[in-house]
Amino acid sequence: MSETWTIDVPQTVSFEQPVTRLRVRTIAGAVNVVATEGPARLEVTEIDGPPLLVTLAGDELTVTYEDLTWKDFHWQSLSKAIDKWRTKRRAVVSLAVPAGTRIELGSVSSDAVISGVTAPVTVHSASGGITLVRLAGTVEANTVTGSIQAQSVSGDLRATTVSGEFTVFEGTSRKLKANSVSGAMTVDLAHDNATDVNLTNVSGEVAVRIPAPTDAQVQANTTSGHVSNAFDQLRVGGSWGSKQITGTLGKGTGRLKITTISGAVALLCRPSAEDDAPADAPRALGSAPSDAAPLDFSKEDQA
Repeated sequence: MSETWTIDVPQTVSFEQPVTRLRVRTIAGAVNVVATEGPARLEVTEIDGPPLLVTLAGDELTVTYEDLTWKDFHWQSLSKAIDKWRTKRRAVVSLAVPAGTRIELGSVSSDAVISGVTAPVTVHSASGGITLVRLAGTVEANTVTGSIQAQSVSGDLRATTVSGEFTVFEGTSRKLKANSVSGAMTVDLAHDNATDVNLTNVSGEVAVRIPAPTDAQVQANTTSGHVSNAFDQLRVGGSWGSKQITGTLGKGTGRLKITTISGAVALLCRPSAEDDAPADAPRALGSAPSDAAPLDFSKEDQA
């Protein structure tokens, strides 16, 4: 059974059928997706240009334009496809879906916010910002020039940007992998178990802040960038311009790997005074209190 709605003016649509998969494809504007305990609901508050086509086929809900397909939003070719849509298109869309709904979102310049979902999430964007909050499933986020911000994301996180910034607050992912060409990376880890973190950049700066004490195998390499290290247990070395920060913190149950060409690398230590745990109770890589203050790297001392 399939139902279809054509939306050319602001309106709200409620869906009685269960929704377990959501696909959204937009050009400009904003897309907000939040988890809810009730039935799925769509609210379009602004729309300019061609109408949106909304389809509910079985348990799959799709919000798109008639001439857009998911393959148009592969992040590596998305910027080249922008000229295909010359007409002005802008829509502000909000969706409430069950927490277990799988999300696939593609946009050109729409800002996207996804919150509270426990199922896998995939987001492709050209220049729109991506904000991910309290996601428990596997997350893949890709953008060209837009920023990616992840807060309290516990699912495995994979992110790719070209020049967009990548920022993690209170990261609790067991596996975190991010790649960028020139976008700055700022990662604040807050996990109670061993974490596998792999950050690769060409010219963008990479800063990682972890609490002390912690358990991690650390390997950070830069070909020509500067390095900053706040941990006495780690060694700073190198030759012919290249520099490395290597060593083991605590039991070494976690892993932190950073690779850059010309980007600076900073390993920052969260003072133990910020931790709620006793001083003799070591915390795993990235563990931090949930009410930790925002990072201020200007206050950190370089080694």
